[in-house]
Amino acid sequence: MMNIPILYEDNHVLAVQKPVNVPVQGDASADVHMLDLLKHDLKVRYNKPGNVYLGLVHRLDRPVGGAMVFAKTSKGASRLSDIARKQELDRTYFAIVHNHLPESSGTLVNYLYKNKRENKVYITSKKKKEAKQAILKYEVLATTDAYSLVRVQLQTGRPHQIRVQLSGVGCPIYGDQKYGQHITKKKAQIALWSYYLGFKHPTQDKRITVISEPPNEYPWTLFSQTIEAHKEI
Repeated sequence: MMNIPILYEDNHVLAVQKPVNVPVQGDASADVHMLDLLKHDLKVRYNKPGNVYLGLVHRLDRPVGGAMVFAKTSKGASRLSDIARKQELDRTYFAIVHNHLPESSGTLVNYLYKNKRENKVYITSKKKKEAKQAILKYEVLATTDAYSLVRVQLQTGRPHQIRVQLSGVGCPIYGDQKYGQHITKKKAQIALWSYYLGFKHPTQDKRITVISEPPNEYPWTLFSQTIEAHKEI
């Protein structure tokens, strides 16, 4: 069993740092996934008999690491899911992309369609059946000749949203094998990280904020000083 860092925990909420390349829930690969790992951890740490409850509130793509929140009770799950549905779950990501964004900051608005057979998302027209609006705000924090460090704040939570929208403006994320395969290196790890989560506690009158820092490895080390300077949001 792998060690999963806990960022915050109480009776209703569990926020952790998701490791890269671990699926959030069971899929066709049958690989070990976050829900099973965390349920096992809770069962062991609290010596719980029988099945352990853990509610999935939001998702991260399998290759992406960073901050993620789960609910430890059904009441917590219901209220946190409602917070996410109302777009009141604040989510901020760091991404390292190829090339340079058209502006130093801005908002990307697209309509996305997911081809379930391919497990791939495409930018399309709002008229297409099943197309859903996707909105994100971005800010370029630093650049090199080849790359840009971008802070992304999600306004909606569509599958593969950040990856597709950034690729759509000619800036695929470093290491993205699905939406940047024409430019990224084979087997490179995607440089997209769930950095910050903020939300109202499901049962208490307080706000929870958690931060998960990107790993100290390439290509993140290209922007170590900038990331350090932008720790506080």
